[in-house]
Amino acid sequence: MHAGLTAELEAALVRELEHCFEYENIVRFKSKLVPPVFALVDSTNLFGRWVSVGRRIELSRSLLLKRPWIDVIAVLQHEMAHQFVDEVLDARHEAPHGETFQRVCAERGIDAKAGGLLDTGGVDLEGDRVLERIRKLLALAGSDNQNEAELAMRKAHQLMLKHNVEAAARDRRYCVRQIGDLEKRSNRLESAILGILAEFFFVKVIIVPVFLPLLGRRGKAYEVSGTRANVDMAEHVYSFLLATALRLWEQNRADRRVRNGRDKLAYTSGVILGFREKLLAERRELKGEGLVWVGDADLDAHYHARHRRITTRRTTTRNNAAHAAGREAGRTVVLHKPMTSSNSSDSPRLLR
Repeated sequence: MHAGLTAELEAALVRELEHCFEYENIVRFKSKLVPPVFALVDSTNLFGRWVSVGRRIELSRSLLLKRPWIDVIAVLQHEMAHQFVDEVLDARHEAPHGETFQRVCAERGIDAKAGGLLDTGGVDLEGDRVLERIRKLLALAGSDNQNEAELAMRKAHQLMLKHNVEAAARDRRYCVRQIGDLEKRSNRLESAILGILAEFFFVKVIIVPVFLPLLGRRGKAYEVSGTRANVDMAEHVYSFLLATALRLWEQNRADRRVRNGRDKLAYTSGVILGFREKLLAERRELKGEGLVWVGDADLDAHYHARHRRITTRRTTTRNNAAHAAGREAGRTVVLHKPMTSSNSSDSPRLLR
């Protein structure tokens, strides 16, 4: 047993895996799989394995405790695909990741790459080059000169749009990343920021359930899908806007339109709405230059293959004086600060 897991926590973790198996079995395999035995192992060279003799799915404690929960689910789905090929299709004569396995995964939106967890996204040299240029523009957008900052931000927006419009017709690989504080409840501010990401930054966003093994309870995470360069950008924008909205709230507590602490969510969500209006105005200007984003059908297909059951909910915000004050402040926000490079691709990628 891992040093961080008590017997009670490990039992709760196994129960959660059984629950996830039941759900995935229904939505991806039409309930054709018979529940296996789950075994947690201390393997250092494998994240997961289907063992036909004994009917076990083995998962590494290292995976469960050190990787994002969306990676745990990816490994679970991968091993369930092995079980399906073995027990339902009886294709034991094929190579473990042979033609039948690849087809089963493709039909069900499962990661079939023997060496791939979902956050890697592969090599995207063109995306990396564009991202580096955007980083430099965002550094300029931190200028104290408001006109210079606004111009740099607009150029960054233009470059992002131009790159994605041109790249939409090409085959692209997508990655998935989990962002946000898993231990906190989501709120209207974060929901507003997620809307910004989905509308303007070329990614798909969804709230997904996760399990917190060391706490023995469930939480929620924001899952962002897109090319690796776009996911990197979206992660930066999420952190920047969250910090900026809270900073503006603290700086403007003396505003007469802010009555008390209960106005915090109204004010900060107003900041995000004001920033959205600014981005909309920029997008309209860029449309006049012939840059029109019509979406990414391949990303839509990738997203819906991952999430077979999607529920949409609407949130409402009090449109009071504090909200209006935040909206005014949001129209002055300039997206800036360069991002640090992600090290996610350096992590181990082990599936069987």
